[in-house]
Amino acid sequence: MQEAAFAALGLEGWTYQRLPVPEHLFAETVRALGGAGFLGANVTIPHKEAALAVATDATATARAIGAANTLTFADGRIEADNTDAPALIEALPGLPRTALVLGAGGSARAAAFALREAGVAVRVHSRTRERAERLAADLGVQATSEPGEADLLVNCTSVGLADPDRSPIEDVRAPVVVDLVYADRETALIRRAKAIGATTVDGLEILVGQGALSLTLWTGRPAPLDAMRAAVRAS
Repeated sequence: MQEAAFAALGLEGWTYQRLPVPEHLFAETVRALGGAGFLGANVTIPHKEAALAVATDATATARAIGAANTLTFADGRIEADNTDAPALIEALPGLPRTALVLGAGGSARAAAFALREAGVAVRVHSRTRERAERLAADLGVQATSEPGEADLLVNCTSVGLADPDRSPIEDVRAPVVVDLVYADRETALIRRAKAIGATTVDGLEILVGQGALSLTLWTGRPAPLDAMRAAVRAS
């Protein structure tokens, strides 16, 4: 996706590569990237909270969320931002009155923050009650022990990532469903949502949105969304 964007923008010599990093080496690796010639990095599960912690500078949004998915390296600094939050809002067909966020990690923090800032009443449900309560306290939303109904359901767990046939929830009770998980086929959650007639937004659309915002931070150029979306869908 990002290399398709580089090509569309005529940015010759730019490359984008995957760097699997174990948690215990995350901070050490990130601190070395700028000196190794990297201009930026996207950060995914499970490193988003650690990405904020290792940064020397951070946007107000990233600090409020407590997690970062985008790092920019410049003049020895590590600048942290969070493009998950605006990408989610941009992808929605409209703003709901209520939302249920599944999960309590970095993506869930971004989703809860973005929706709360937009005036949505947000509930958070996680298998780990303590993490949900901590997120709720940090962001001023509500933790819930039972999923229940909502106008919008956002899956921010990793369930479905390794096995798209697994769903994080058995009973879909929302007219709009967003699944941040992206896979080589439709996830079980998206299939269940479609079966009840819900409007769905899949993880690939969120992936494109957050990646486009990251690209603009690194290059200062508007992202070629059509080229990025086509590359993602083709793969």
